[in-house]
Amino acid sequence: MSVLSKKLRKLFRRDDGTQMIEFAIVFPVLLLLFAGTAELGRLFYTYTTLAKATRGGARYLSLVKDVDWSGTTCQTGSGTLAMSCTTAGKNVVMCGNPGGCGGAGQPAVILPNLTASNIVITPPPTTGTPRFATVAITNYTYQPLVFNLNAMTGGNFNLTLTPSTTMRYMRY
Repeated sequence: MSVLSKKLRKLFRRDDGTQMIEFAIVFPVLLLLFAGTAELGRLFYTYTTLAKATRGGARYLSLVKDVDWSGTTCQTGSGTLAMSCTTAGKNVVMCGNPGGCGGAGQPAVILPNLTASNIVITPPPTTGTPRFATVAITNYTYQPLVFNLNAMTGGNFNLTLTPSTTMRYMRY
């Protein structure tokens, strides 16, 4: 047996680096699991933020005094606003402030791409008891960051989130 064949046999029997090969095979799978978990967390965070915003808006609107909801003023227990109650309710949903969003000294919108056109407010009927005010967010498009299939395929793989809250109207 030659020296070369002995060295080749010894080389092929070594197990140095096998862990690196195993890691190279498993690492992409682990990376996909981690990224998928992070993306799912973002989705749940976005949905719960929208759901909390609708609850805040419905709670605010349940305390509005019995006035014309589409009028030019909105009377609440804390004062009168120079806007309709529907507009004030949309502002509460968008940024938590009935006075407005994004101006100097005012809070920013809670999520990107959330606009007043996404928010549907159904005021309580003027007659009958009990009465309920409903706040819904419609057609809010969740755009994934990690698995953005739209950019990869050119398709439309966005998720549409539509949380809604109905709360009893407290003023009669």
